[in-house]
Amino acid sequence: MKIPFYKPQVLTPEGRKQLRNDRLLLILSGILLGLSFPPIPFPITIFFGIVPLLIVLERREKLIEINRAMYITAFVFGLVSLYWVGAYTVMKDPFLMIGGGLMLFINPVFFLIPSSLYYICRRYFNARLALTLLPFFWASYEFFYMEVDVNFPWLSLTNALPKFIYFIQIADVIGALGLTITIVYINIFIYLYIKNRKVVPKLAVKYGITAFVFFLIPLIYGIFKTVNYSEENFNTVKVSLIQPDLDPYDKWGGSSLQGITDLYFELSQKGVSEGAKIVIWPETALPVYLLSGSYNTILDSIRSFTSNNNVSILTGLPLLFFYGESNPPADAKYMPQSKVYYRSYNGIALFNPDSIAVQTYGKMKLVPFGESTPLIGQIPIIGDLLKWEVGLGSWNKGYDTTVLSAGTFITADGGEKTKVAGIICFESVFPYLLPEFTKKGAEFFAVVTNDSWYGNTSGPYQHKEISVLRAVENRRSVVRAANGGISCLINPLGVTVAETKMFETTQLTVSVPLNDEKTFFVKYSMFLPVLSSAISLWILSLGLLNYFRKKIKYCENEKSN
Repeated sequence: MKIPFYKPQVLTPEGRKQLRNDRLLLILSGILLGLSFPPIPFPITIFFGIVPLLIVLERREKLIEINRAMYITAFVFGLVSLYWVGAYTVMKDPFLMIGGGLMLFINPVFFLIPSSLYYICRRYFNARLALTLLPFFWASYEFFYMEVDVNFPWLSLTNALPKFIYFIQIADVIGALGLTITIVYINIFIYLYIKNRKVVPKLAVKYGITAFVFFLIPLIYGIFKTVNYSEENFNTVKVSLIQPDLDPYDKWGGSSLQGITDLYFELSQKGVSEGAKIVIWPETALPVYLLSGSYNTILDSIRSFTSNNNVSILTGLPLLFFYGESNPPADAKYMPQSKVYYRSYNGIALFNPDSIAVQTYGKMKLVPFGESTPLIGQIPIIGDLLKWEVGLGSWNKGYDTTVLSAGTFITADGGEKTKVAGIICFESVFPYLLPEFTKKGAEFFAVVTNDSWYGNTSGPYQHKEISVLRAVENRRSVVRAANGGISCLINPLGVTVAETKMFETTQLTVSVPLNDEKTFFVKYSMFLPVLSSAISLWILSLGLLNYFRKKIKYCENEKSN
């Protein structure tokens, strides 16, 4: 059967051999990139992992060939580092597994953005400019992927580096995309060194030196920052991180709410006895709409605990807000049996000992196919087909960054509120979200999370290490209260001061350094995203313009003939 628009490629034996070699290079590139990610402490491979891909891209001429090469590398990259995303080791929820499987195939599609821009620039300008601008194309892809509904920017190149403490310190100036640009440039100059080492040795040496300089500058900056760091400059507050290690499926499946709450109180009391002023419970610590008016006994017990112990409790929990039939919010859902509109959030609540008011925050970045179903508003039937059995899907998106004021602690000039940003699980992956909390005065970040869905795989370890980058970018301490681990304190330098083990029932009380200064990155966080996007749009526009000019010229020639 003849397939329209498809012309099979006839390869010579030499061509088939070259194709096999290219595929091996692409697979090698994906493996090197994947191995650079935690928990494997081998981030150095990120600095040359793109080189085999660049060798292949130079040989490819057509857009489809270049994109096919990029997809292979990106797919292998994801397979090595994101094998856990479908919770295949847990085997308890088919939707979670399906959603994770979809992500493994969807994720590489976004890598075609930099490869397509590279092709356009090379075709309509020249290969040198295409290679020079590739780091910005890559950065614009990473930023774009952070902003769309199907966002899962876990494979941002910077996320390979949390264990390379000296190198990442410069993130307080250039941020995550700045580190990505640096990584890609180092790969490019290593590639150019390899390409020219036999043909033009002197030029190859220059490329090698340039790669070394790109590597050395962040190291020197990082050593300087590390040597000059002192926690004596910070006020501190004692925080107790509660890790109950509850099976999330059992918790959502009907475990005793009173029993769960009693466990939290037992662990929290240990933290209070160690001097904690703020107690943090993990994500969706209580699997009910606690503030809906139906759980007043549990609610009163929490308020009594905070009042009797003079301590604040920050907890993850579902939030529910009702609206009348007149002028409901645009994203509100309708409950026909009650004839009311409502919003539901994966949220945070803060209880203070000196107030009955409860401060709340709704999660703004939802896990696609896990907490939200992309396109469900446009195609409602998708929501019926894809539904997580534990009932976590289809949350509303939070609409604003809210800094919470927690408890009191004693300073030299008296008591004052501690300003904390509550970050819910997946949100810690987004480098351009957290600075908005910092600008509003957050003195430290509290990440509440539940990574137990994914068992003892790479996922929980990677998620924990990503918070290291957020600490450095904002120069804020990060504490993590994780249901099954890893709970920890990360200081403003990105060093993990204390941490728990996976799957243990425990609490961790730590002295958290507080900071209210704003880094260069926080003040100008959007500079590189805007610059990278502008360069990419410029190349795309000029490429399209040249394409249409050639089309018009071709049509005119056809008419004249």
